[in-house]
Amino acid sequence: MSTSIAIIGAGIAGLSCASALSAAGHHVVVFDKARGPGGRLCTCRGDDWQADHGAQYFTARHALFQREVARWVESGVVAPWQLTPAVLGSERNPLPEAPVRYVGVPGMSALGKALASGLDVRTGYTIQQPVRQADGWRLSSAEHGALDAVYNQIVVAVPAPQAAALLAQAAPALSTMAAAQNMEPCWTVIAQLAEPAQFGFDAAFVNGGPLRWIARNNSKPGRSGQECWVLQASEQWSAQHIEHDAADVTEALFTAFRQLGGPTAVAVRTHRWRYANCVADQIGSVWDASLGMGLCGDWLQGGRVEGAWLSGRHLAHQMLERRLA
Repeated sequence: MSTSIAIIGAGIAGLSCASALSAAGHHVVVFDKARGPGGRLCTCRGDDWQADHGAQYFTARHALFQREVARWVESGVVAPWQLTPAVLGSERNPLPEAPVRYVGVPGMSALGKALASGLDVRTGYTIQQPVRQADGWRLSSAEHGALDAVYNQIVVAVPAPQAAALLAQAAPALSTMAAAQNMEPCWTVIAQLAEPAQFGFDAAFVNGGPLRWIARNNSKPGRSGQECWVLQASEQWSAQHIEHDAADVTEALFTAFRQLGGPTAVAVRTHRWRYANCVADQIGSVWDASLGMGLCGDWLQGGRVEGAWLSGRHLAHQMLERRLA
C-alpha cells in the first residue's frame, strides 16, 4: 500500500531519499525554502559569467556511491574535474593522491536539478513546526500558511541546527540529538576578474590567513564566460566573522586573494553559509517508527556530498525494509 511522505529539504540527502521511496511506489512530496533544489550544490549566474558558490566538487569512495556517480557521468550531468590543487603555506605537506574530483555540468546545480527530475519538489516553502494529529502529520509554511495535505510520515533532511529548531516541539528527542551536532560556517566570495589570474594553478588550499580555498571556476568542464574565481574562508575565520557585514568580509577575503597575486576584480558577490561543514557522525540516518519521522543528512554520514547521498538512501532503506513507508 502506498504511503504519503513529506520530505523537508531538497538537498542531496532529501532528493536521494525521495528517489528511493518514490521508486518503491510511495507518494513523496519534497519541500525546500530555496528557489531550486540541490542545497549547497549551487551555481550563481550573471551576464556572461557563472560560478559554483557552494560545494566545489565531490569525490566517490563508497562502492554504492561510485556506481551512482558512474551513471551520472554516463548521463552527462557530472564530469571529472582534472585537477591537482596546489597547497599554499608551509604548515602542511603536499596533498596525498586523491580520488577523482567530480563536478556538475554545466554547473554544480545541474546535479540537484537532475535528481529532482520526476519528483514532486516544491520550492519556496519554509516549513514550520510540523504538527502530529490523529490522521497524520500536518505542515505549514511561512509563505503559504497551513497546507491541505496530510502525511503518514515525515523525513527531515536539513542541516542539524535547522532540524533541531524545526523539531523542538514535535520530536524533542530528535531535536536534542540534532542540537548536539556542531556545524561550521563558510563565507564565500565570487570574484569576476579584470584579467586572467596568472597563478600557475587552477585551485589551491590555502594555509594561513582568512582563506582556505581558491579556485578558477572556468577550469571546470562545461564552464564558459568571464573568468571567475571562488574564494572560500576557513571554518575558523568564518566562525569568528559570522555576523560581520558582508562588505567587510568581501574586503578581507579579496585582500588576501590579492596578496597571493590575484588581479583586481570587476565585480564581487558574497554568500554566507551558516551550515557548510561538520564533524559528522557515522550512523547513517535515524528512523523513529513510533513517530513516523526520520532524519538524514551529511551530518549523519561522514559529511560531504557522498555522505548526504548515502544518508538519504540509508534512511529510505530503513523505512522500506521495516515496511513502515
